[in-house]
Amino acid sequence: MKSKRKPGGVEVDTVQILLPLVQPCLTSLASWSEDFQLKYSHFPESLRLEMVNETKKMFYFGYDNYMNLAFPLDELNPILCNGRGPDYDNPSNININDVLGNYSLTLIDSLDTLLIMGNISEFKKAVKLVIENVSFEQDSTIQVFEASIRLLGGLLSAHLLIIDKYKYLGDLQLDDYDNELLDMAHDLAARLLPAFDNTKTGIPHPRVHLINGVPLEGITETCTAGAGTLLVEFGILSRLIKDPVYENYARRAVKSLWDLKNKDTGLLGNTLDIQTGKWTGQLSGIGAGMDSYYEYLLKSFILFNEPEDLETFQHSYETIKAYLRKGRLKCNDGDGEHPIYVNVDMKSGVTSTTWIDALQASFAGLQVLYGDVEEAICSHALYYAVWKKWDAIPERFNWQRKEPDVSFYPLRPEFAESTYLLYQATKNPFYLRVGQSILESLNLYARAPCGYATLHSVIDKSQEDRMESFFLSETCKYLYLLFDIHHPINVNAERYLFTTEGHVIPITASLRSFDWDDEEDDSLTRRLLPSFRPRNSHGRHVSRSFDSEAVTVPKNSTHSVCSSVSLEHGSLPLKQRYLVQLFDTIGAEL
Repeated sequence: MKSKRKPGGVEVDTVQILLPLVQPCLTSLASWSEDFQLKYSHFPESLRLEMVNETKKMFYFGYDNYMNLAFPLDELNPILCNGRGPDYDNPSNININDVLGNYSLTLIDSLDTLLIMGNISEFKKAVKLVIENVSFEQDSTIQVFEASIRLLGGLLSAHLLIIDKYKYLGDLQLDDYDNELLDMAHDLAARLLPAFDNTKTGIPHPRVHLINGVPLEGITETCTAGAGTLLVEFGILSRLIKDPVYENYARRAVKSLWDLKNKDTGLLGNTLDIQTGKWTGQLSGIGAGMDSYYEYLLKSFILFNEPEDLETFQHSYETIKAYLRKGRLKCNDGDGEHPIYVNVDMKSGVTSTTWIDALQASFAGLQVLYGDVEEAICSHALYYAVWKKWDAIPERFNWQRKEPDVSFYPLRPEFAESTYLLYQATKNPFYLRVGQSILESLNLYARAPCGYATLHSVIDKSQEDRMESFFLSETCKYLYLLFDIHHPINVNAERYLFTTEGHVIPITASLRSFDWDDEEDDSLTRRLLPSFRPRNSHGRHVSRSFDSEAVTVPKNSTHSVCSSVSLEHGSLPLKQRYLVQLFDTIGAEL
């Protein structure tokens, strides 16, 4: 094995073992007909309108069946056509019990999707149902991360959209609405807060009982994303109710994780013990267990204007580029393998697995948000090839064997999300074609008698009787916004942020206020405000000094910010020869 020494004395493997891509041959290029080029460089208006309608039909097929057959339970079983709640008979079934808690999860998670679909009357009806029927006084032990992004985020998003004075989504004010959704969010967050009790590192326990707090025999191992993806929802709540305690706890967790990065590489692991601070999992990647930690560093900065959030993200991004990115230096120029972000050992930076996972498909969207559009194009193209191979993205894809390692697909939204964001950044009809492919595959293979079902296997397309709430909250939402190009959210894109669960949050000056005692000022002319310092309950400023012992990160200068992205009419976002190379390697057909 060849190796090269990087600053800090770490040897990183350079052996070319990943994505053994074939070189594009003249025969393959010649076989690309003008019809194909026309297909991907043009999307008829009539077809776009058809896709808008088909996406809306897909959403309502799932939503209406949930409301008619499953509500007030948490989820719809789309094959048996009934509802599902927590598995009280088997408390160890965390696949179910981490998420479901007898609080009408799917309805709360879908509130803002109803607004995206333009259904104000159903939104108002749904809000009243939530207010009148949902209680968090439940005998349920749930995962803090899932409750925060799905429930807390859903409630806060709906509340903020109701009170949004600009009313881009319509007049959403309900008769006699008295901030009940905000009160429910506050109640839920207070029940999650005990997760931070009795933790020596400031990193929260992964689970709480909604009545009794942290379980007496609860595990102390958590993942980086689970502990580090609370800042957006907790921060919004703190600023709305003017109580810094929630944001302070979330920020402390983020900083504690950052302080535990490896001193040589600057990389974080994927799991750790909250009491000892020792990494129990030393895999470093951008997929499951780590993805939304990085996402919320950047989104917290956009929402709250805290400089250290951006600084931490920038340092993390450069470290990811230096150690995880393999393949040719530039996405749209030069020779070599298609770029790919692999999983590495946090201590050495050496490639540690031969698989990537479905959650990593969201990274292209994060790159768009950061402005690294060319890199996003390449990150997304790999997942498009995988989608075209199996009409879905397996939970884990082995890039060496070019086949699934874990073959189920639970209707995840990450690929649709990145497709939508890349279309917004480039306006290239290529991404409308990608969205069409996603929509058609879902209707062909995931549609069940009463909704859309998890694919138990992307290989044989067998189904599993579960429709997770994020299918309506995110997958349908991103596809609809992709095709509805004149939607108010798209026209006013700079005014909104999507959470990691796809909830729509208006970006307002009131959330960027630098002093808890200031009156709210929602003026769009004050979008860039001085950074505030949260204070504890006694009014003293909380010290949140940025890491002064930053490691030296090896350079990987691929951040081109669109410099190689062709915006010419009729062009493809990824050059033709690279697309042929990638799809030939995966064994997929364009």
